[in-house]
Amino acid sequence: MNITKPYRDWYPFVGPFDPCPPKYVKTYSVPPNQYIPFQPMNLPQYSLQEALRIGTLWPALYSPYESKCEKREES
Repeated sequence: MNITKPYRDWYPFVGPFDPCPPKYVKTYSVPPNQYIPFQPMNLPQYSLQEALRIGTLWPALYSPYESKCEKREES
């Protein structure tokens, strides 16, 4: 399977009179099902326990969620 990147970059317009500090690059997630137009036969499958843990039966459709929020360090 030819998957490019699970994340893509977007460069929004930054106006001279924007009231907030600008963000020059924003990233967004592209789900793996965008690359598979139909479900082919005989796709590999996870075991039932593994599929319930990660949320999908097929490894080709698995996309882990990575939070962009940093965990606060407890003092």
